[in-house]
Amino acid sequence: MLLGFWVMSCSTSKYTSAETSVQVSFVQINDVYEIDALEGGTSGGMARVATLKNQVLAENPNTLLVMAGDFLSPSVYNSLKVDGTPVRGKQMVEAMNAAGMDIAVFGNHEFDIRESELKDRINESTFEWISGNTFNNISNVVTPFSKVINGKAYPFPKYLIRTFKNDQGHSIKLGFISVCLPFNKSSYVVYTDPLSTAEMLYHQIKDSCDAVVAITHQAMEDDIELAKRLPELALIMGGHEHDMRLQRVGKVWITKAHANSKSAFINQLRIVRKQTQTKEVEVTHELKYLDASVEKHTYTQEVVQKWSAKAAKNFASLGFDAQRIILEKGEELEGRESYVRSTTTNLTKLVIRSMEYAAPQADVAIVNSGSIRVDDVLKMPLTEYDIIRTLPYGGAITEVEMKGSLLRQVLDIGVQNRGIGGFLQYSESLKNLDGQWTISEVLIQDTSSYRVALTEFLLTGGEANLGFLKPNHPGITEVYPLSNSQFDPRSDIRLAIIRYISKEK
Repeated sequence: MLLGFWVMSCSTSKYTSAETSVQVSFVQINDVYEIDALEGGTSGGMARVATLKNQVLAENPNTLLVMAGDFLSPSVYNSLKVDGTPVRGKQMVEAMNAAGMDIAVFGNHEFDIRESELKDRINESTFEWISGNTFNNISNVVTPFSKVINGKAYPFPKYLIRTFKNDQGHSIKLGFISVCLPFNKSSYVVYTDPLSTAEMLYHQIKDSCDAVVAITHQAMEDDIELAKRLPELALIMGGHEHDMRLQRVGKVWITKAHANSKSAFINQLRIVRKQTQTKEVEVTHELKYLDASVEKHTYTQEVVQKWSAKAAKNFASLGFDAQRIILEKGEELEGRESYVRSTTTNLTKLVIRSMEYAAPQADVAIVNSGSIRVDDVLKMPLTEYDIIRTLPYGGAITEVEMKGSLLRQVLDIGVQNRGIGGFLQYSESLKNLDGQWTISEVLIQDTSSYRVALTEFLLTGGEANLGFLKPNHPGITEVYPLSNSQFDPRSDIRLAIIRYISKEK
């Protein structure tokens, strides 16, 4: 908890004896879906995060490890069960606890999992949460999310005010506010407007603090707008983008680290009180890459290895060798959600080509972008685990005979679903020219029949605006039997990708 932090004196060599200063150090990470290191073990991992926190802590006991949202989902672990119970972020909370996480805020992906699962993860956490604009909808009654400790519920605060001291007894008060973008529309979540809420909270506490820090999970343009609206904010530590962002708007720095703890920002906030009773707020920052030069914290790595062993055992039972490298080098594969749900990328093309390889008799292949859950850029070397985490829910490739009228309807809705999981990726032979769909430059005919390979999930009617797409639809004249053999790449789309890559090497 933040209450437990007391501050060592900071260097005051640049200040006169009549001036005092107190410094607070933040180690900031965001958008972390993997507890272990990636890229052959050379990048990221919660054990390296723990080491970095301890290094900064040794220099300044007033050091806080901050998570700026998106850590419970998406994750390959969310498709696993341990002792019959879905994992759903349990591995991440345990690793964050071990690493010494101090404070976390919601990201939009925290609401991917069920309400009961989210509450279990909250109750398992030993760190503190802030939730400024995100609330729990319980039977149409809006209430704060809360953590239950020894049978008592402690509602999440909308803001925090904490006192920090140096070893001379001088103290400062810092305020913390947080907001999350209203992206996930799960029925158990209610949002207030992020920007107006942040403004309200800031003005509510600013006169009670020496400085206010915002911990946000929203698009960069919204963080920029927040900095413009609140030019006296000390710092915005944000999440949502995955490729690292650093920008100064007026006097306000905005920092966002690389996803999956490939880097962390070390933000130093110093408040200097002058003899004239005025004060200055100074913020400096350093981007630290968590590469092989950073040792892994022993206890945190033990937690990581425990969960990795559980996952590997599960993957092996499904026919995967998670650590096997399937591609040594090549261009990075673009799997970030903001791209795959609105356009084609080299990763989505790879998925489609793999489906075509697994189902060579099909005229076209279709996959919903929501099946691609990695929300990251895949760097080489590429392992089987990378493919598993890209499509954590797997599923068979289904082949059907489909009337052209239904195929056109599905494709039209796929285009309309741009920006959400129902946005469809499809074979490059499919083209839409002035509203007319063609296959290999031949117009799709309503009464003609086409063999279509698609993911098993799509045929359940579970995708957005595609509830009609089920085996009993009159436009589907035949459903070919599913393959359960691990030797058949159609049995699991992830096997299809691995086999295709291995063939192409």
